[in-house]
Amino acid sequence: MEHSNQFLGTERIGKLMGQYAVPCIISLLVGALYNIVDQIFIANASYLGSYGNAANTVVFPLTVVALAIAVMIGDGCCAYVSISLGRRDSDTAKKSVGNSVIMTLVSSLVLTAVYLIFADPIIAMFGGTVNEETFHHSKEYFFYISMGIPFYMFGQAMNPIIRADGNPKFAMVSTLAGAVINIILDPIFIFTFRWGMMGAAVATVIGQAATALLAVWYLLNMKIIKPAKADYALSGQVCGRTLILGITSFLSQISLVAAMAAINNMLRKYGALDAIFGQEQYAQIPMAVVGIVMKFFQIVISIVVGMAAGCIPIVGFNMGAGKKLRVKELFTKLLIAEAAVGAVALILVEFFPQQLINIFGAANESVYYTEFAIKAFRIYLCMMIFACVNKACFIFLQAMGKAAASTALSMIREVVFGVGFAIVLPLFFGLDGVIYSMPVSDILTFVIAAFLIRRTYQELKEDQ
Repeated sequence: MEHSNQFLGTERIGKLMGQYAVPCIISLLVGALYNIVDQIFIANASYLGSYGNAANTVVFPLTVVALAIAVMIGDGCCAYVSISLGRRDSDTAKKSVGNSVIMTLVSSLVLTAVYLIFADPIIAMFGGTVNEETFHHSKEYFFYISMGIPFYMFGQAMNPIIRADGNPKFAMVSTLAGAVINIILDPIFIFTFRWGMMGAAVATVIGQAATALLAVWYLLNMKIIKPAKADYALSGQVCGRTLILGITSFLSQISLVAAMAAINNMLRKYGALDAIFGQEQYAQIPMAVVGIVMKFFQIVISIVVGMAAGCIPIVGFNMGAGKKLRVKELFTKLLIAEAAVGAVALILVEFFPQQLINIFGAANESVYYTEFAIKAFRIYLCMMIFACVNKACFIFLQAMGKAAASTALSMIREVVFGVGFAIVLPLFFGLDGVIYSMPVSDILTFVIAAFLIRRTYQELKEDQ
């Protein structure tokens, strides 16, 4: 039973990709729907509108901080478990799972306390003071979202662990159940009860709690990895290795937070200098619009990350078993698939931006909102193909155990380029400079990624 996943080393690669990647894609898409669905209903509520949209944009990076910690633990454990099982070391796999559960619980409670204690300065740090109405909505939404952080983090951390246990379908179903609950409750709380931002947040937290409870049930009924009581005792060596393998997932998320903080503050700063958006009644529009663009980007990246992350158990197992040619074949198929996703997304943002913004309540907004949104979609996401391939490269290197290369590439993209260009380009191009920062960052990152992809192929020439 402990080694019932040996088929990862023998089954056809294309079949394995479908078996593992599709449920992972759906899980991540559903997870992304929490915030996106909130924003859609908020945007279409006339009493919230772009103020509520801007508030959602302010709080979104703070939920990503929680996600970053959760995926660092969960993805790190997934990679560690897969490599360990490939080496037939089930004891280490069990310890990694047990230790990961404890790390998730402790870190989630600490983060919740920090959020509740320092709410006002944290909201201000992410651009929530653009005007009084936005700050009010941000504070209300943030309070209730913070209360659900432990549920959110536990569900997200257990998702890749459940996949590593050979049950990607349950991982998908548990996340789907929570999202469906959120989708059902959002319109009831926002439109029927008129609870506003509180209603959107409470609906989200109830859905997250449902996912967490399903994860607890699975933890008690794991089929391949069955941690004993002793496996939950923290081990410095096991925790360290788990976190090292997951650090790329953490940095790719947390650096996105740094980039979004820089972008939100640059939007606030240079929007105030704009002839239109410098007016009080329009000040929240740039932040609301970029938040919507980022939500579409999040949908695409959920597919991209889902394909790559779903392959982590396959890559880890075959690397542990020394089957490099299978890893090389998987890498090729993954890169082609990721580029195809980017191409489809590019067509949508370039030819159908009006239809995309209409989903987020554009009909209730001014012409300035619509014009800026169309421009933002077309420019900000014009290098989607490169963005998708870059993200796949980060995760695949991580799955191969190349934490240093993966981490370096991720940091360069999100911090050096993502934050750097968001700050520098507006000096020359004003508000438009914030929009240009994304494609410029993706082009330069791809140049580096191409070099790493070539070197990876050279290392995967033959089996051990």
